[in-house]
Amino acid sequence: MRLARIASPDGVAFVSIDGDGNDARAREIAEHPFGTPTFTGRSWPLADTRLLAPILASKVVCIGKNYVEHIAEMGGPAPDSPVIFIKPNTSIIGPNAPILRPKSSERVDFEGELAVVIGRPCRDVPAAKAADVILGYTIANDVTARDQQAIDGQWTRAKGYDSFCPLGPWIETELDPSDLEITTTLGGEVKQRSRTSLMIHDIGAIVEWISAVMTLMPGDVLLTGTPSGVGPMAAGQTVSVAVEGLGELSNPVADRG
Repeated sequence: MRLARIASPDGVAFVSIDGDGNDARAREIAEHPFGTPTFTGRSWPLADTRLLAPILASKVVCIGKNYVEHIAEMGGPAPDSPVIFIKPNTSIIGPNAPILRPKSSERVDFEGELAVVIGRPCRDVPAAKAADVILGYTIANDVTARDQQAIDGQWTRAKGYDSFCPLGPWIETELDPSDLEITTTLGGEVKQRSRTSLMIHDIGAIVEWISAVMTLMPGDVLLTGTPSGVGPMAAGQTVSVAVEGLGELSNPVADRG
């Protein structure tokens, strides 16, 4: 099932997307998409709606340095254990919403990633049971003020600006995440191309590690790390992250006023 959140002629709603292309329709889900969703009976052509960020997360928890080639391009050794950090939920935007570069940063980078969406409250989840707590998968861009990341040493400011966590276009609940191609393009030029099978820590290990630290709530988003090829974005460009089986997440880049 493809789960999304849309702005329709009748307001904002969680929906299931049925069909493809011009025939795609958005069926309204009553209340929320967790568990077994029920439907209101209302639907709209997807083309008549606007896709929003597919979920309202209480937090976004991210894994850093999870691809060997990205560690090499950033410098320094591979960490012995997963490195985690948090982006605030105010950083989340949806497809086609602008990434706003703050005036205080001279270099704002893209980082295309596969994202995990949690489906129920959980803590201390064994890796082998991770699938039991996952609602599905979506695409993320872990936008980073690279100069501030280097200056601060810790990453909260560099990762936490409004608009620094594009998510979408939807959540796919039936997807094997173990070996998917992930590609990032900037202005139509391919900048990142890798596969999720090259992660140092796989999805099960990520869920186990993070849930041992903090309780995860329905809708929480886990970012799984970016491959090599990260780089700066300029105002007027468009960055697009594609993940096999999930489609594409595109956002224009602008300077914050």
